Amino acid sequence: MVSPTKPGKLVGPSLLYAISIFASLGVFLFGVMSGIITGPYFIEYFHAPGSVKIGSMVAVLEVGAFVTSLAAGRVGDMIGRKGTLFIGAVIFTLGGGIQTLTGGFGMMVLGRIISGFGVGLLSTIVPIYQSEVSPPNHRGALACAEFTGNIFGYAFSVWTDYFCSFIESDNSWRIPLFVQCVIGAILAAGSLFMPESPRWLIDTDKDEEGMKVLVDLHGGDPHDPIAKAEFEEIKNKVLMERNSGEGRSYAMMWRRYKRRILLAMSSQAFAQLNGINVISYYAPKVFEEAGWHGRQALLMTGINSIIYTLSTLPPWYLVDRWGRRPILLSGAAVMGLSLCATGWFMYLNIPQTPGAVVACVIIFNAAFGYSWGPVPWLYPPEILPLTIRAKGVSLSTATNWAFNTLVGEMTPYLQEVIEWRLYIMHGFFCACSFVLVYFLYPETKGVPLEEMDAVFGDSDGKIPLSGLPTSRERAGFVSRDQDDRDEDGYPPASINRRRRGWFGSLFGGGPGAKDLAYERIDGEEEELQRLRRDHDDSEGYEVLERPESRGERS
Repeated sequence: MVSPTKPGKLVGPSLLYAISIFASLGVFLFGVMSGIITGPYFIEYFHAPGSVKIGSMVAVLEVGAFVTSLAAGRVGDMIGRKGTLFIGAVIFTLGGGIQTLTGGFGMMVLGRIISGFGVGLLSTIVPIYQSEVSPPNHRGALACAEFTGNIFGYAFSVWTDYFCSFIESDNSWRIPLFVQCVIGAILAAGSLFMPESPRWLIDTDKDEEGMKVLVDLHGGDPHDPIAKAEFEEIKNKVLMERNSGEGRSYAMMWRRYKRRILLAMSSQAFAQLNGINVISYYAPKVFEEAGWHGRQALLMTGINSIIYTLSTLPPWYLVDRWGRRPILLSGAAVMGLSLCATGWFMYLNIPQTPGAVVACVIIFNAAFGYSWGPVPWLYPPEILPLTIRAKGVSLSTATNWAFNTLVGEMTPYLQEVIEWRLYIMHGFFCACSFVLVYFLYPETKGVPLEEMDAVFGDSDGKIPLSGLPTSRERAGFVSRDQDDRDEDGYPPASINRRRRGWFGSLFGGGPGAKDLAYERIDGEEEELQRLRRDHDDSEGYEVLERPESRGERS
């Protein structure tokens, strides 16, 4: 029996917002290197490092992140989302300390690798954790709010770099590196007070703890029918997947969910190929190429970072109303045009080039911040089922860091060799991502995590409906009539798929012609009751009575 929540404890929306704020601290100061690499004291201390050394110093963090992001799936399943957050924050802080006290290039690289280990864990587990505690109608907004926290951290680091550039000593670059240690320590301490993911708790048979977290997320009332209904929905899904006899190996994940894995990985790959690292890591160098020099280039980077942060605010409202697809498509179009314009003005090299490049870069950053920045972190954990979510997201996050490393390592070299053509190249990748999303990405707006199989047709045209509607969105999701959809657009209009030959079959289509039929599967209710009785006998699982309102179908 779950006891009432103690007075004064955060519950409901306040708890959700607190979780989002603390989770966003995971990579709060990830962009700290962007400003200090152009500082005179940094350049002097490291003996005027060339483009290859600078590229290695920046990209080596991604190497560490790539390694631990591959392991984060197993770690997250073994010790939980909360424990993984804590370990990642501690490792990140340790790496930041080594960077702050560095005595040379080798020690800096070591510190960057260790920080990368922490970032790999954090960047994998934070999106999973966020998706598993968020309600379907606010899942996108909360994930976007988390991304805003990350970009605010980037802006904070850029302005820290700028103000520290006035310090006439090595402290001009050591202080920014130390600040990331402070933020990492705050995250580590805060994670100890955050609740564990209720889905992980229920999946590991910690039912009472999982129910307690759900009760807190729904306002603190242990008799709340929606909290009870959501608990039973999650538990039913867990029991049915166990009863299927399939394991949770990577081989099973690839065999059964190949389309979803490839979509998740492609979203993260194009988030990097679309050119953001050219702008974020090397923004001061980009502005220097365009004619701004020294502290002026860093100031332009700071102004750009403010607009970048502000651009992440509209998705809070739009992502759960427009949906994921329209945001990705419009973002890819604007980003591609901005990058091509940047390359064109650099090619012309006219007196107006510096101002034009600043405008193009700001437009690009704003478009990325509202589209390909937040959505690729939201999309993978929501399209993957609970049993393989941690492993699948670890693969998609590893893809991010692999391409992050590639772009980070190659950018300084390509800026010298192909110059303005670099921006045209990334504009081409934006066009490729537009095509991919248009034809192959299904819409997931408003779909509960436990019902995502219907979006991809993994239920053979049917989805279990026994007691699934746990909220207004779940009830609306079942309805097939356009007139029954509410004013916020629930359920999503594109829960269907299209046959598109081998390429479309590989990824799974976007909006298409074949509607999925929402029918109760014969014998489903009886099978669930049998599973619950078996679980009752073996582990003492307490069956929760379904609220009366859940017994009927919309």
